[in-house]
Amino acid sequence: MTESSIIPVFDGHNDVLLRLRRGGLNSVDAFLNGEAAGHIDLPRARRGGLAGGLCAIFIPSPDQPKPGNADFATPAQPDALNETLAMARLLLAIEARSQGAVKVCRSAADIRRSIAEGQFAAVFHIEGAEAVAADLDALYVLHQAGLRTLGPVWSRPNVFAYGVPFRFPSTPDIGPGLTDAGKDLIRACNELRIMIDLSHMNEQGFWDIAKLSNAPLVASHSNAHAISPHSRNLTDKQLDAIRDTGGLVGINFGVLFLRDDGIRNTDTPLEVLVRHVAYIAERIGIEHVALGSDFDGTTIPAALGDAGGLPKLIDALRAHGFDAPSLAKIAHQNWLRVLEQTWGG
Repeated sequence: MTESSIIPVFDGHNDVLLRLRRGGLNSVDAFLNGEAAGHIDLPRARRGGLAGGLCAIFIPSPDQPKPGNADFATPAQPDALNETLAMARLLLAIEARSQGAVKVCRSAADIRRSIAEGQFAAVFHIEGAEAVAADLDALYVLHQAGLRTLGPVWSRPNVFAYGVPFRFPSTPDIGPGLTDAGKDLIRACNELRIMIDLSHMNEQGFWDIAKLSNAPLVASHSNAHAISPHSRNLTDKQLDAIRDTGGLVGINFGVLFLRDDGIRNTDTPLEVLVRHVAYIAERIGIEHVALGSDFDGTTIPAALGDAGGLPKLIDALRAHGFDAPSLAKIAHQNWLRVLEQTWGG
């Protein structure tokens, strides 16, 4: 066993529930026992040292195109709530059928315990709050069901804000900020201690949240705009604001957000991903950079392959010069610190 393989990774973003949703409850056993499709299942997570992460519930737009330079329509609100509940049920079913191998975590203490006991620590996350109406009733119910992190928007507008479209090259300064309902949503998330995810937020929305929120600023799966000028990536000024609140950035493995040419090319060396980690660590400090793979939600480097390939990334970070304490911070400690600070334990 190599040194890299024993470093547990807590990951800031995956879309495995959307992939599994297409197979319904029958896909639960495929996740637990292993399958050829996608980036994550339990055997590959164990092989790669993936100890857990934020498991996103995301509702695609009707007839959604592949994200290149694209704007997206808003899905119908009733369908979004129904689909959100269906994917939440999938997550709970995975936990129930796992014989203790998967734990849906509702606190940082839960995550720490799960990692120590070798369980996959899953966190219920919503990416794009279309399931929640402006009255916010569903938010409170979903929180009771285990929701602990939420991105107000995906890359499309909804009743709360204007998500940043996929554009390259482009700044994230596209469109207006939070609506009045969006401001109410941020206040309610602070009240419930739900982590607010700024990935997919446009720049005006980012600054509106920075002004309103009393929690650390977090972008769960975004990269450095200075390296890859994609609208989804964070400017230096945004990075500085994240640092100033004690927040973090989870590095997205998607080649669209890593490369400086904006090309969807899987022949992208892991050194390009490492470059984003190093840039953000140098700009705002090692305590503010982590991993946010976007497994099962984007095109990743072939050199990584899937969750089983995470030791290769740890090796690449080590080869760049990150020492053991720094690797532990990037791999899981920074996420645990920020979640503990946000959730209160």
